[in-house]
Parts: sequence; structure tokens; C-alpha cells
Amino acid sequence: MKLASYVIVLAFLFTGCIQQIAISSLGSIIDSGFVVLNEEQDLDIAEKSIASNLKLLETIIKTDPDNEHYLFLASQGYASYALGFVEDNSIERARIFYLRSRDYGMRLLSRRRSFAGVEEKNVDNMHAALSTLSKDDVPAVFWTAIGWGSYISLSLTDPAALADLPKVEAMMKFVFEKDSAYFYGGAHFFLGTLYGSRSEILGGDPDASQRHFEQCLNINDGKFLMTYVYYARSYAVQTQNQELFERCLSTVDSASINILPQARLSNAIAKKKAQLLRAKIEELF
Repeated sequence: MKLASYVIVLAFLFTGCIQQIAISSLGSIIDSGFVVLNEEQDLDIAEKSIASNLKLLETIIKTDPDNEHYLFLASQGYASYALGFVEDNSIERARIFYLRSRDYGMRLLSRRRSFAGVEEKNVDNMHAALSTLSKDDVPAVFWTAIGWGSYISLSLTDPAALADLPKVEAMMKFVFEKDSAYFYGGAHFFLGTLYGSRSEILGGDPDASQRHFEQCLNINDGKFLMTYVYYARSYAVQTQNQELFERCLSTVDSASINILPQARLSNAIAKKKAQLLRAKIEELF
């Protein structure tokens, strides 16, 4: 009986080890997959591949729910997928995916005690929670804010969503202060869009918006083309600067898809969004 008990215990341990090895192997494949996908320029291939990778990632998270790396990839992946392939066709679907991005990001951040439940509290609590983080936390804060902020931008008729905007702004200011160069100047990109999308009466700040976009372009050397798209879409439209609008979109059109190989997919999406935005020029100006 004692020998049989040992055999059963060993079998469980062996099964658990095999499962962890399998999960680790799949995680490595997904890591490599995201790198390869970021270099892809064919949008159809990328869309199908990202969707399947995200579901595989969620399956792994079901088995390993506290793995910080996988939670981060899920937050980043859903925000990127919604922006690149969903929001131009279905706002409702995009809102769902942006919420998933936010929720995975908050699950990750909430592993720090100071962040537990902070999304339900006020902006002062958010500032207090952020003050306990370091530069190492910038990626998690950035992608959580991208997902959350993008959800809010598609929910402007929802007072509850809009009430959370100061918390998201605080998160991106944290990124700006700790590492403004992260993700091709991503904090500048976000804050430029935030301040450039609203009139001054509603809290916009066109001067701050322009500064952030120009600093973003300086950081990424004008190679991350999505910067130009949102510069045109927010600041140029809000200030009714049609000349800047057209110059930004023309820059995207004429840029080589290989200008930034490691972000070829983002730049391919930027080219598509530039075409969609140009089609609306008569209603925007």
C-alpha cells in the first residue's frame, strides 16, 4: 500500500512537471510569434495569426493564471489587435477587446498590493498606487492604460467610462516620467492624442498636444508611422490645420514599409488607417 501511494504521488508530480514544461514551451513559441508578427506586413495573415495566438495565450493563462509575463502579453495583444484590426469596422467588438486588455493589465498590476482594486477607487488612490512602482513597471502600466484609454475613447457617451479618464491620464504620465522613450515614445503619442482630441473647453490643450507629438517623432525618428496618423487625426483636426493633416498622411503614404522592420506590422496598419482618414477629409474640414 505504501509503495502504491508513492507511485500515485510520483505520477501526479510527473504529470505536473510535464504540464509546466509544455506551458513553458508554448509560452516561448508565443513570445517568438509576437516578434515575428510585428515584422509582418500582410494584414490578413497578421490578423488571423494574432487572433489564434491570443486564444492560445488565454488557454495558457487558464492553466497558469498568475504568470506575469503571459498576463502582460495578453494586455498588449488585445490592445494591439483591437486598434489594428477591429475598431475601424466594429466599435462594439473593439470595446470588448480593449476591456480585456485593461483587465489583463490590471490583473498583472494588482499583484502589487498597492494596486489591488485601485481601478474602482478615485484618482488620488491611483496616484498613490503609482508612486509605489518603478521603471520596471512601465510596460505593464503603459499597455493597461492603452487598453483602458482606448475603451474610454470609444465610450464617450458613458459617464462612468469618462469618469475614469483622469486615472488613465495619471498612468500615462507615470510612463512619461519614468521612461518617455518606451515603445517609440508611446507616452507622448498617447498624451498628444488625449490633449489634441478635445476642445480647450472640454480639457484639451492643443499646444501640449503638438509638443508631445513632435517629441514623439523626435524619439522614433519619424519611423513609427502611427504617430503621424494620430497627429493628423487629433491635433490637426481639432485645430483645423488641413495643411498639417495632409502632410502627415502623405508622409505615411510615401514612407517605405521597411522603414522600421521590427514594427513593419504597425506601419502597415498606419498606412491603412491613413487611407481611411483621408477619405473623411471633406467631413473633417
